[in-house]
Amino acid sequence: MALADRHLNLGRDEHSGEVLARGGDLEAHSILQRTGLVQIVRLHETYHRLPVGLDAAEETRLAVRAVARLRAVSYHVEADEAFDTEPHYLPLGSQVAHLAELIREATTSDEVSDVLTELTASHDGVLIALGEVLTAAASFYSDLGQAPDPHTAKRLQYLVEHRLGVIWSDLTHTRNDLADRHQDHPQRRACAAEVEPDEREASAVCACPPPPPRLATSPVAPPAAPAPAARPRH
Repeated sequence: MALADRHLNLGRDEHSGEVLARGGDLEAHSILQRTGLVQIVRLHETYHRLPVGLDAAEETRLAVRAVARLRAVSYHVEADEAFDTEPHYLPLGSQVAHLAELIREATTSDEVSDVLTELTASHDGVLIALGEVLTAAASFYSDLGQAPDPHTAKRLQYLVEHRLGVIWSDLTHTRNDLADRHQDHPQRRACAAEVEPDEREASAVCACPPPPPRLATSPVAPPAAPAPAARPRH
């Protein structure tokens, strides 16, 4: 399971005033729905909101319950202070995994190039930082004094110089290629994010209509084989 799918944001939307939850996987969505939130599925986004018509106390009660239930099963929830049940810190792995979500949502080569820059930046990119971690671990092992430790230290340094370096080089080439293209993705459509005044969902930030529902179809039985022709009698 992707780390980005374990991350959610739950808070009051500054435009609509509604309490919204964004992010998460199918399990998180089920928890939100069982807590009383309503799932909104649109072409470019899926999110949850509290039902309309609730007073402030009931909104807070449901939002706090949703945050607590999600965190109880190890989801990482960034919540408004009014709904926060405990101090929460997003693991570094989840922060890096969020870059994958940005690529999944990208519609142009420039957007993906910007994301890959976070990985490949020569001074403070993710891969450079990872190399520093491995080098520090190698240095730690080299001074431990056990017989296998020098081998472990050399292996870690080998990963930095001969494995991580290849990944960094290939991704840098890919990043530079995308930076020069300035190309729209042919299968992805950018969203203008301008909703009509009569939009049913006050919290909608996507102008595109929701996708049509899928119709459940029953499997069609294959046609029966024709009966064998009767043999003529003599």
